[in-house]
Amino acid sequence: MTDFTALLLTIGHWIVWVVGAVALVATLLPILRQTAWWIRACDFPRLQIVAGLAFSLVAELALPGTSSWGHWAFAASLGLALLYQAARIWPYTPLHSLQVAPATRPDDDDANHISMMVANVLMYNRDASRLLGHINRLRPDMLLALETDDWWLSQLERIEKDYPYTCHAPLPNTYGMLVFSRLPLREPQIRYILDNDVPSFHGCVVLPSGVSVNLHFLHPKPPAPQESKSSAPRDAELLVVGKVIHRQDARPTIVAGDLNDVAWSHTSELFRRISRLLDPRIGRGLLPTFHADHKLLRWPLDHVFHSSHFRLQRLERLAHIGSDHYPIYIRLSYEPDGWHEQEKELEQADADDHEEAEEKIVEGIAEVNDPD
Repeated sequence: MTDFTALLLTIGHWIVWVVGAVALVATLLPILRQTAWWIRACDFPRLQIVAGLAFSLVAELALPGTSSWGHWAFAASLGLALLYQAARIWPYTPLHSLQVAPATRPDDDDANHISMMVANVLMYNRDASRLLGHINRLRPDMLLALETDDWWLSQLERIEKDYPYTCHAPLPNTYGMLVFSRLPLREPQIRYILDNDVPSFHGCVVLPSGVSVNLHFLHPKPPAPQESKSSAPRDAELLVVGKVIHRQDARPTIVAGDLNDVAWSHTSELFRRISRLLDPRIGRGLLPTFHADHKLLRWPLDHVFHSSHFRLQRLERLAHIGSDHYPIYIRLSYEPDGWHEQEKELEQADADDHEEAEEKIVEGIAEVNDPD
């Protein structure tokens, strides 16, 4: 072996060790369940971490000159981390069984269907034409537009002739929220659950069949240094809503929005257990919605969860609208006869879950009231 070849081999080993070590740390940190933003940020890029682990494991086994016990311990650690990460992602692949069954009602049974578009528009985006194009093409029953300021309200007001039921909170801080509906809204309210700068929508929508569906639309702050020093406020807002739904005695319910969390995070799973809501993505695919401009850095931040009263007619990630998020479109079929069958897909919240939810809510409220 020449000196040059030996140098290249050494450099290769160092690259593998650095990439593998970073991927291992990013796998271990979220297990701590601490709320610091730099720890919770590791919940998001699981696909990217899997890629790093797989690369490091293959390279570690393939490169010559690695036969020490340290080599095998490192390779075993990479393999275990890879299996763990794959297990976290696996439910969001077509290999997993469906959590939400396909609709059985005819597609033209409009009286018992509800469709919705969720679009984080990016407040600084000044091209409304692409979003309006999606609305005109799909004609959803409801539109939830996030990161909307007064300019976006002025652009979307033109659809009010077709969407006469509205509830708006335009804001210049990237947390504005606009709700448009073809279907009647009952008791629509904008609330500020934890933070006076972060609105959420709560109310009911009435299907043409007369069924009333509870709605909760959210856009909590992400765990990021410029937004929130930890995930505690985000987690608390989501779990407050989960506790409300838990007390509503299994009514038809939909929760939607940019939750600034991925579906496989511990908090999202805790929320679903508490609220007893289903995730239509399970068994169908990740449907990553952010970041729309970076193919290698994408994860699912925009969600629609719903109660067991509904089955899925259609779920689609829509084309780019100039935002850093892709919009999503969903059409649900109200089929309460299948309620008990879909209930079997739910994990049951136990006493520890409820205790943890209360602790997270208290922690989030405390941080909002004393951010320093």
